Amino acid sequence: MKNWPLVARLLLASWLLVLLILPLAGVALSLAFQSAVNQAFDERLKAMLHVTSSAIRADLDGRLDLSRSLGDARFEQVFSGWYWQVSDAEGPLLSSRSLWDEALSPMPGGETGQVIAGDAMGPREQPVRQVQRRLRLPDYPQPLQVVVAGPTTEVQAEVAGFRRLLLIALASLGGLLLALIAIQVRWGLAPLRRMREDLREVQSGRRESLDADLPADLRALAETMNRVLDRDRRLIERGRNAAGNLAHAIKTPLAVMRTQLANLPDRERERFGHELKRVDEAVRHHLARASAAGSAGFSGQIMIATALAPVLDGLGKMAERRGVKLEVRMDERLRVSLDPHDLQELAGNLLENAVRWANGLVRFTLEAGDGRIRLLVEDDGPGMSEAQRRAAMDRGKLVDSERSQSGLGMSIVRELVDLYAGEMQLGVSAEGGLSVRIELQTGTG
Repeated sequence: MKNWPLVARLLLASWLLVLLILPLAGVALSLAFQSAVNQAFDERLKAMLHVTSSAIRADLDGRLDLSRSLGDARFEQVFSGWYWQVSDAEGPLLSSRSLWDEALSPMPGGETGQVIAGDAMGPREQPVRQVQRRLRLPDYPQPLQVVVAGPTTEVQAEVAGFRRLLLIALASLGGLLLALIAIQVRWGLAPLRRMREDLREVQSGRRESLDADLPADLRALAETMNRVLDRDRRLIERGRNAAGNLAHAIKTPLAVMRTQLANLPDRERERFGHELKRVDEAVRHHLARASAAGSAGFSGQIMIATALAPVLDGLGKMAERRGVKLEVRMDERLRVSLDPHDLQELAGNLLENAVRWANGLVRFTLEAGDGRIRLLVEDDGPGMSEAQRRAAMDRGKLVDSERSQSGLGMSIVRELVDLYAGEMQLGVSAEGGLSVRIELQTGTG
């Protein structure tokens, strides 16, 4: 999870927050609504209780009756769930028609005049909400218990309906919030995506610096990165020049010392010659590195045909003098993000070596695409055995010094392959000679 993209992190954190808060809000709203509905239902029952209590009358014979109807047809419908009852210590005295032949059980407790409410079980095991009051009439000797009840299924149905609507509303709100958060994150991170695309273009060589037309907090970052890129270019060029100058400066004294070997005794000549050879190999190696350490990653796009034209022209004449046919296969419209000097070094050294050893044919194939460039050089010369090819790759050398005429050229090839994070393979060509296949990471257009 620590390596997740920034967008995924922000979306996950926001979505988890929404998915946590909305259910909690839904539970709180549902409980609040249920409490409000229960309270409102109790108030309705209490209002009916007051009407029923005020309508009770006792005649001269001590018989009870209601002076007026409650005006609610549900009290007339049998077992409707809406009931009222007046009772004394001996049992029910008056009741609604809806009770039929059943009776309500008053809840225990309660002082005279006090209204109490609670859940109870009505006729036919029907759950009801019940309110009651104990009162005394002037013309009746015993205290009376007045009870009014209503079905709790109405409350439950109302709460269930609210919960369904609440669920739909919260689900819709949650989906909308998740979509808006995704849009917000995408819009907020758009400058970072622009910077990423700019860096890819810098890496492929299509541009030299990042666009600094960004929000203030990212503008400073882009400007800092541009300064770093510019400094790296200068350091690379300075290092390349310094290494090249140093290597060339050492070559002249080495040449002078080599000419003086003939004046030394035989024993010292052999020992000094061996050491001079070691120094010369080191100079050649680092000169190759300096030649290969071009502006890879900072170069602009080049036309392959234009960059290779002088190399192919010169080697074509060399092949013609040796009676070798140089066959070139490439799309002249191809453009790549590669230093032209590096491309010339690669193709030039490989083709020169192939022309020198070919009997009559050298084939050069170049393809580019998917951010990579592929070179294939084949000849019909004596080639190399599998053991020789494996040993050459293990030693990090393409061919021996006799074949290449100079270890410097092939050293440059190896350095360039490494510089562009590429791969190099040796094989047998279709004509039986040597094939060299190189693939480099670069930008194409």
